[in-house]
Amino acid sequence: MRMRKNLWLVLLMPLILAGCSTTSSTTSQAKTNTAVQESKVTAKQISNWTYKSGEKSVKILNNDKPNEIKKTDFNQSHIDYEGLDNLNRTKTATAYLMRNNLGRSNTRTEQVWRPTGWHNQPKYVNGTRVIAQNRGHLIAYTMTFNLDKSGQTAQGELGSIDNPYNLFTQTEFSNQKTMTQIEQKVRDSLAQNKKVIYRVTPIFRGRELMARGVWVQGLSTDGSLQFNRYLWNVQDKIKFDYATGRSTVDTSWRVPAVANYQSKYHHNYQKSHYNQRSN
Repeated sequence: MRMRKNLWLVLLMPLILAGCSTTSSTTSQAKTNTAVQESKVTAKQISNWTYKSGEKSVKILNNDKPNEIKKTDFNQSHIDYEGLDNLNRTKTATAYLMRNNLGRSNTRTEQVWRPTGWHNQPKYVNGTRVIAQNRGHLIAYTMTFNLDKSGQTAQGELGSIDNPYNLFTQTEFSNQKTMTQIEQKVRDSLAQNKKVIYRVTPIFRGRELMARGVWVQGLSTDGSLQFNRYLWNVQDKIKFDYATGRSTVDTSWRVPAVANYQSKYHHNYQKSHYNQRSN
């Protein structure tokens, strides 16, 4: 009897090993497919993502490696604005930047353009007044100097401050916490005399008027800087109707604070004279 059992084990062993090999191969293939899908993510796919309360406010894509720009694209300093769509929503802007494009924030002038989904009346959260919406720049004002409104070289021009092609409705949190960290990375590289390609795409779902997030990709031509991230357009304790841009206070709605945020990165709009008009 013992001899028969041993014989059966000998006969079954190759099948067991083959099964393990197949399972391992399938798991490995699944991981590979996931990586491929992530590297090929499109704006359309991202628009179907939905933020859930308590999740991180930033998603790193393709291991932080850009997949829509490459360093050999750099020719000369300029910005390609894709303009507005048929709903008046701003589209992608791709900037090719040098140190000459850096400028100072204190030269800002009044902003009057109302991007789609603009409803920036103050809210009160636990007794604190909150301006939940900002006019968000695709390409930050302080890195658009010496370029005209169409993005072409124009020595002496101040930054793109009230340009419809460069503005979208952004939450205070996304504008002043997550996006400003990305912008600081770009500014730091430019200050070191590096050439940077920076691509920004507001992500709208269907015909909604307020972006659900913003997709940022950047790299320097020397390879020292690179990022590929999706920043959710969300606000702690305030929920947005992205179809209209209107919002309601919901104290159960949570957006975690951003790690390593430094307030020096951003000049607070509420305490400045940048005039975030509500009209």
